[in-house]
Formats: sequence, C-alpha cells, structure tokens
Amino acid sequence: MRPSAQWLAPTLLAAAAALTVAPAAAQTTYKMAYALSQQSHYGAAGNAFAKTLEEGGQGKHKVQQFPNSALGGEREVIEGLQLGTIDMAVLSTGATMNFVPNAAVFDIPFLLRDLDHARKVLDGEIGQKMLTEFNKRGLVALAWGEQGFRHLTNNVRPVATPADAKGLKVRTTENQLHIAAFRAIGILPTPMAWPEVITALQQGTIDGQENPLSVITSAKLSQVQKHLSLTGHVYAPAVIVVSPMVYEKLSKEDQALFQKAAQNAGQAMRDFVSNIEKTGVDQLKSEGMTVTEVDRAAFEKAVQPAYAEYNKRFDPKLIEQIRNTK
Repeated sequence: MRPSAQWLAPTLLAAAAALTVAPAAAQTTYKMAYALSQQSHYGAAGNAFAKTLEEGGQGKHKVQQFPNSALGGEREVIEGLQLGTIDMAVLSTGATMNFVPNAAVFDIPFLLRDLDHARKVLDGEIGQKMLTEFNKRGLVALAWGEQGFRHLTNNVRPVATPADAKGLKVRTTENQLHIAAFRAIGILPTPMAWPEVITALQQGTIDGQENPLSVITSAKLSQVQKHLSLTGHVYAPAVIVVSPMVYEKLSKEDQALFQKAAQNAGQAMRDFVSNIEKTGVDQLKSEGMTVTEVDRAAFEKAVQPAYAEYNKRFDPKLIEQIRNTK
C-alpha cells in the first residue's frame, strides 16, 4: 500500500527541517603567543601543540599562532593569559620568574650540568611539582619546554675568560639571578625586552646579549654580532602555559588532550634544541661569527659570590637536590 501524499509531505518537510537546523560541530579558535619566529624552537612547540589539539579534537579546536611577539612582549603575554585575552603561550622562565619566583631556581648559573641532567630534573618530582606553582598566579602550566644552555655574544672582542668579559654592556632578561651573576663577573647587565634587542645591537646601545644556540641561530644574531663565546652559563627552560579562563571551561577529556598537546610541544622544543646543539656552532661559523671556547671553571668561580644571594632566595636543600639529581 502506497502512503498518501497528504501523509508523506509533512513527514518529508519535518525531516528536511531537522537536517537544516542540526548544528555543525562547534569549533573554538585559540590565540597562541610566543616571542620568536615560527621557524624557531618556539614555533616547533606551537606547531606540535596545534597539530595535536586539532587532530585529537577532530576539528573542535583550532590554534592561531602569533609568533615574533605579535601580541606583545612576554610580560604583556603573561598578563593577557591572566586576563583571558590570550589563550595559550610558550614562555621563557626569564619572564615568568617575576610572576612565579620559585620556578627561577632552574636559572641559577652553572647549577644544571648538561641537557640530560636538566631534563631529568624537570621531568622528575622537582620539575612537576614546580608546574603547580603557576596555578597560584592565575596561570596553568602544562609542560616544560626547552631552549638550551645560554651563551654570550658580543661585538667588541673574543671572550675566553671572565677578565675578557669585564666592562661589556650585555642585554639580559629581567632575571635577577642572571643579573647578579653578570655583575659578579664584571659585565654590565642591561635588562631589555626581546623585541628591542636587534635594534639596540645594530645601534651599539649594547655590546652583546646572551641566549641559547636555538635563539642565536633562529633570530639570525650572526647578522648583528661578531663573537660567540660558548659559556653555557645557565640552562634556559621554557614553559607551555594556558589561560585558566580556557582550561577551567574544558571537559576532563579536553583537559587531557591539552596536556598531551603541551607534552608534545615540549618534546618538539627538545628535539629542536638537540639538533641545534649538534649543528648550531658550525652554522654560526659559516655565517661569519668567531667562536671561542671558554675557561668554564674560571666563569664558575667568578659567579660564586652570587650564590650567597641564591641561597637566601631559594631553599639551599632544593638547590642541592637539583645538583645531586642523577
């Protein structure tokens, strides 16, 4: 028996209406900020985070990356994360230490011996507990990233000993631990936001700067600096941070996905750094920089006076625990 046209028409209309009003899966776009280019280790983190989130969320999440300090310097980005105007970021601890002071313990000069030591500390109980400190300052830190060990560059002379470094005007981050160490050596530390550094080097406002090979290569500092000294004076972590305005609204499932994305981002930074540690010096030599090996023991001795300040600022037992991590 065939259905009557009178019965069929409203049924088809109802089905069509249901198809018309069924919403497509909603997609949320998140703003992700970082200081360097998308071709840098920061960009490697951003790309890995975005890929994991977009694929794992099956199109529900999209990440719009803002490299090269497009949303402001790191201090402004941190404030944006706290206010909810920026959703996520890859940050240096040079900036976060002003908001989460205890996390600055990893920035003590010559405390972490090499990349393997640093990674074990950050992946272990000490590092994972430190991530929770960010919650107290309106930030959700999901994972540690990495920049590598910082080295000194300048335009005045090769530096092999602390005596060679005396009197150089060197850009630093707003990091009191680094500043104390440089003053002990005899360097004139000049805190400056990263977006201002290249111009300051070009104009001779400062003689040099200090950063890991990952930054020196990706920021093309060989174009504005003559001399690289492999001081390895301090390990530079990075941290992948999400605004609590975003994270606290997520389902448990999505929170787990964000955590996985952050872990993948941190690993991408480490892979980038491991590669640059093998190839970066030769690259910079080929680009015209003179590269100097340093008397590391002499530099360690020169910064010892600063340890009196470090032991006041941090629990000496924590410093020893980090130093003794195997």
